[in-house]
Order: sequence, then C-alpha cells, then structure tokens
Amino acid sequence: MRKLTLALLVASSTLIITASLVGQATQASPAAQDVKTANAPAVKPPVPIAFDKAIDLIVDRESRFVERMRGMHPLVETYIQDMKPDADLGSAPQRDEYFLGRLDVSQGTKDVSFLGHPGLWRSTVDKLTSIYSLKFLPLGFAQMVLLDNNFDRRSYTFSFVRREFLGEVRCLVIDLQPKEDVGEAKFLGRIWVEDQDYNIVRFNGTYYPAPKFNIYFHFDSWRLNLRPGVWLPAYIYSEESDAKRNPLGQKLNFKAQTRLWGYDLEKYLKNSEFTEIQVESTEPVKDQNTGALDTSPVQSQRAWEMQAEENAIERLQRIGLIAPPGDVDKVLQTVVNNLQVTNNLDVEPEVRARVLLTTPLESFTIGHTIVISRGLLDVLPDEASLAMVLAHELSHIVLGHKLDTKMAFNDRLFFPDEKTFERMEFARDPKDEEAADKKAVELLNNSPYKDKLSTPGLFLKMMQLRAQNLGQLIRPHMGNSLKEGSGFRMAALVNASPALDLKDKNQIAALPLGGRVKVDPWSNRVELLKTKPVALATAAEKMPFEVTPFFPRLTRWQAPSVQPAISESAPPAPPSQPPAQ
Repeated sequence: MRKLTLALLVASSTLIITASLVGQATQASPAAQDVKTANAPAVKPPVPIAFDKAIDLIVDRESRFVERMRGMHPLVETYIQDMKPDADLGSAPQRDEYFLGRLDVSQGTKDVSFLGHPGLWRSTVDKLTSIYSLKFLPLGFAQMVLLDNNFDRRSYTFSFVRREFLGEVRCLVIDLQPKEDVGEAKFLGRIWVEDQDYNIVRFNGTYYPAPKFNIYFHFDSWRLNLRPGVWLPAYIYSEESDAKRNPLGQKLNFKAQTRLWGYDLEKYLKNSEFTEIQVESTEPVKDQNTGALDTSPVQSQRAWEMQAEENAIERLQRIGLIAPPGDVDKVLQTVVNNLQVTNNLDVEPEVRARVLLTTPLESFTIGHTIVISRGLLDVLPDEASLAMVLAHELSHIVLGHKLDTKMAFNDRLFFPDEKTFERMEFARDPKDEEAADKKAVELLNNSPYKDKLSTPGLFLKMMQLRAQNLGQLIRPHMGNSLKEGSGFRMAALVNASPALDLKDKNQIAALPLGGRVKVDPWSNRVELLKTKPVALATAAEKMPFEVTPFFPRLTRWQAPSVQPAISESAPPAPPSQPPAQ
C-alpha cells in the first residue's frame, strides 16, 4: 500500500499533508482512474501545506468559482431515464424526459428553457411530476452545479481520506459532513481537490437533511480545466434506486445525465473577430477576378439558397447548438464521399456535414449541409449505420428537396435563443421522407457498405423496440424523427436484417449514450472518443440507448499546439469499429 506521510505537529495538533509517498498506491475506489503510481503521470509536487491551510484555500477557491459562474451562461442539458427491471438486460428504460436551457446563477439559480416549459431549476420541477407524481426541489438539479452557495468551514467537518489520481490530475480526497444545527440543507459526501491550486474538480454525494415531503438526489459532478486555473462544470450524473428515501412511498428508480457547454459564447457574441482584421494598405481594394462578373439565373438562385443555409448554420453555431467545423465533420464527409463516388454523384454546391450538440436522435439537411446530432452519433454501432443515416439526408439533396429560403433575410433570425426550436425547423413532409428512404437504400446498395447492412437493420429494430419508452430521446426538435408514423426509416433494411437477440452479448445493435463523441465545453468543438475496445461480460452491459455514469479523464489545460492544415481532399478515415462501451 502507498502510505501518505502525515506529520502530526504535537504542539498545535495540526495535520500536515506532504508530497512524500512511500511504496505503492493506496487502494482506491473503482471510480478512481490511474491510481497506481507506476501509471501516474509526472507532476510537480506541491509544497507541503497544513491541512487547515489547505481547507482555507479550498473554501477561497470555491468562493471565486461561484463568483465566476455568475458571469457564465452555458447551455445546460438534462436527459432522464426512469428504469424498470428487464429479464434479458437486467434493467431497461420505461420512460424518459429531456430539458435544454441556458443556465443563469447571477441572481439565484435559474435557467431560460429552449423547450417551452418552466425552467429546469425553478422552485419545483413541475415537468418531472408527470414521471414520478412527486415534487423535486431545485437542489436536486441546480446544486449539482454549485457545491454550496455559502461554502465555508464553519458549516462542515472536513476529513482527509487520501490522495488519488483522476486521469492526470492528482487530487486530495476529502469527506464533507455538515455540522449540527447549520439550518439549511448542506452537501454530504466527498470532494476531490486538485493539489496545485486547490480547486474542487469533482464532488459526489447528496444534500442533508432531506425535507419532509421531498428528496434530494444523489449525484456525481465533474469539472474540467478549460482555461489556466479555471475549472468549470461539464458533466453530472445522478441516480436513485432506493425506495426507502422516498417519503411518499413510491419507488424511485432513474438515471440522468446533465451536460454543460458553451462557456465561451460570450466572446463569440462580442464580435471578437472584428478586432483581428488588419488593414494592410490604404490603396483602394480591387477585385482580383478577371473573369466574367455577372451571374446567371441558376447561379443567382444557388447563391440565394446558400445565403439562407449559411445564415441558419451561423445562427445555430453562435448560440451553441451546432459545433464549429472540425475533424468529426471530415469523418462524416468521408462517408458522404464514399456514397457519392460509388454512385457517380456530382453534387453542386458540395455537400458538407456538421454536428448538432444535443442528445435527441435526429438528423436533417440545411440546404447542402447535413446535420446529425451528437446523441445519434453516440449510439450508432458502426460505420455502416452511420452511412445509413447520412444516405437518407444525402438523398434529400440529390432529389432536390429545397430549403425554405426565408432565412436568406437576416431579420428572420432576430429572435431570442430560447425561441430557436420554434423559429428554425427543417423537417420534411412524409412524401419527401418516403422518397429519400427509397433513394437511400439505392445509394447504400451501390456503396462500400452494401455487404454490411445487417447492423443498420438491427439498429432500427432496437429503436422500434425502445420507441414506446424513449419518446423524448427519439423526438426531433429541428428535423425528422427516425420514427415515421407507425414505422421507421429504411423498412427494407429492417426486413433484411437478422433477428434481434437481446441475450446475445456479441450482437451490438446500439451503443449507450456517450459512446462515441465528446464535446469541449469551452469551445464547443467535438472529437471522437479515444478508447480501447472492451469485451462485454454479460448482455446486460450492452445498455442500448441508455444513460451511463461519467468518468472523464481529467487533464490540466494546455495551450493548443498549431496543427498542420489537413487537406480536404483526404480527410481522416472514419472508425470501422464501435468504441468501447
């Protein structure tokens, strides 16, 4: 066992925490990452500090964090699954709920909802009562972001547990217990504090004491180092399965993921790009194009459509719903190119691809841009399944299904962020959807994926199986649903696929949520997860479409290095294997 050298000052009875480590790593909880000294990254050892002094620094840092959050307005998304026992998989979702809003803690904790119902963190979360028939206090969700609005050492007993690595960050692990007669409910649980600047990077527990007719959720809240010395909330997992904690005697069994992103939108919205413009000469600027300057009617129409497309995408990126262009887009375009080349398609203007940052499973086109949600990318089991989704959207473009060009007028986009889903809709009528399905099957049968279409069919079968229980997950907010009436897209693929076997651990029809993509909460950029394949022990570990806990690998912020330009003619190849589950 690794032993922490704890020097006890006899005169003052003050615990001293030093950087001296003896032997091997302390046995950590299963949640710990890279706990073994042999695998731990080299870090600058902290200066020895008294435990009381460390507590003072932690309290001071948390106070600064709360003040910083008052000026932040990130997007916050919560997706909840109410669970039930399942004979084949151990448990399965029986209903779900979804929330999306912009968080504001400047004057108490509240939000501005994008979905047309009361905010996430109001005095009671009325929307949840349709699931559980009881009220949930705001501390059940809002305080998952803030440990305590009034965090001070007078209200808590601090108990040092050990040191532990979370990814590359060495932390002090400290248990917190509220003192008697502190009045309001306080956090009860464990905190992880990085040992350089003493920021809280993770806290896990609940609030105590519980009120008579309500409950406080258990939760696990993670912060990421998004800028030098700045740790901000990014992921929160909450779960309840203990009926004894329910004062109304109802069984409470749910899992929920909360994600936050869009912290740097304030800079984006303040026209920072204007300050980067450099005037190189006072001479009049002349058009360098020596060719014909007039445009044909066809070119004018295409330019008008492109203007509407660009306006819509820019608006969605500005408010944090679409990710900035990046490598994941190039992966998607690789699959699109495979479909175009093998079908001898020459589409003008060229087809692009972008990522919608929300969880609900949806895809749609904005002109010649294919948009696919992060949640849908997460659960698709392989490249052929991704090709199925992209082929459907590419078919809309090939068949000439147009974008409503009303958004070419910029004033159409002057509306509050929370009205986005009302004002920007890209759904197609049933006839266009049916035609796109038929064309997509044709494209796939002529593509490199023609011999791999059994998995896309299984994915659609699993979606059919879960559709009744996951209405919020498969409900689109801007495009069309994978579910069409009583059926689903690509019925031909469903009919040609093998039987769905939930007990077969090797048959992966759909991944859990969070299985493929991660988002930088500061810049909104997305990238594919880098994980090792994991052999499943039982069929219960398949967890199709399910919520799972978060365990991000914590790292300290580093300035991004300058990368060489990537040729658009040779984008990186998409993954051929599903990520680890």
